[in-house]
Amino acid sequence: MLKRFFLICSGADLNLLENCANGEQNKYAGIGATVFFTALMATIASAYALFTVFNNIYTAIFFGIIWGLLIFNLDRFIVSTIKKRKSKRKELIQVLPRLLLAMIIAVVISKPLELKIFEKEINQVLLTEKNQMTLDNKTQIAQLFTPEIEKINTDIASLKNEIATKEQEVNTLYETYIAEAEGRKGTKLLGKGPVYKEKRDKHDAALSELSQLKTSNNEKIKTKEEIIRNLTQQQKEAESKTQPIISNFDGLMARVNALNKLPWLPSFFIFLLFLAIETAPIFTKLISSKSEYDYKLENHESIVKTWIQQQIHQREAILQTDVDLNDKVYSDLKTEEDLYNYKQKMARNLMKLQTDSFYKNQQDIL
Repeated sequence: MLKRFFLICSGADLNLLENCANGEQNKYAGIGATVFFTALMATIASAYALFTVFNNIYTAIFFGIIWGLLIFNLDRFIVSTIKKRKSKRKELIQVLPRLLLAMIIAVVISKPLELKIFEKEINQVLLTEKNQMTLDNKTQIAQLFTPEIEKINTDIASLKNEIATKEQEVNTLYETYIAEAEGRKGTKLLGKGPVYKEKRDKHDAALSELSQLKTSNNEKIKTKEEIIRNLTQQQKEAESKTQPIISNFDGLMARVNALNKLPWLPSFFIFLLFLAIETAPIFTKLISSKSEYDYKLENHESIVKTWIQQQIHQREAILQTDVDLNDKVYSDLKTEEDLYNYKQKMARNLMKLQTDSFYKNQQDIL
């Protein structure tokens, strides 16, 4: 049962193989097994590749089976259409396009499996790229908010400098009127005279201005600090919104690009393995000598070809005979007097009817 299944997979004519030697049947069963297991590997590879895209196991399995059947049909077609020729050159010409198709299929099958085999290494490459993308993303977002935040911080520093300058001025005035009272500066008279009172009033006025300036500037500073907090919150929200995009940067194309950044030699050997599997049936047929099945197939095709040629020749002969008979019949009819008189009579009647009809139409118009 299993052998017959593999013979079906090989695309060979089962009716011809039934009468062939057991060794011949085993050869084509091996070719069919190669076709089947190649399609099975294609199903697994495609299902994994599609799972990385859809992230749904049922969808991946469904489309993976369809892809496997497609590969199975292509491989079966490639193997079944390779026939032994009298010339090796003709065999090579017919094999070249099939080899090209087999190479394409090998690439398509091997690439998803490479992604699975080197999954850990690919994840490491993707992690490094994600970290770099996160840093770049934060830098780009910061460039949108940093100039405005820095401008506001500059304004806050300016407001604080105004307060500090005014405090320095008040402190200087305070030192001045205290020194006047102690007789260390100014009039150098001990006591609280008119000069002391003047300097004290000036200090008190400056102190009042300082109080008003602190109240005004502190309100402005609080407003600007609140703006900075809002901008910082917006910056964090922008980072949190874009971070999931970076976290999900592990699709099929990203993994293929990450695979290409790994050493190429292991991937190349895996590709060679699948290329050997995919092209094995083709090379088996190419290098093997003409076998019992090939002779029987050639004989069967020759019988069909001869029978079709006979049918075509017979139909052409019948057609030519029918044409010759018709020519002779109509040639004989041309010389019959009765047929001539009858056709002349009918033509005369037809012309009369046409004349009467024309006359009636003219009357109706008038």
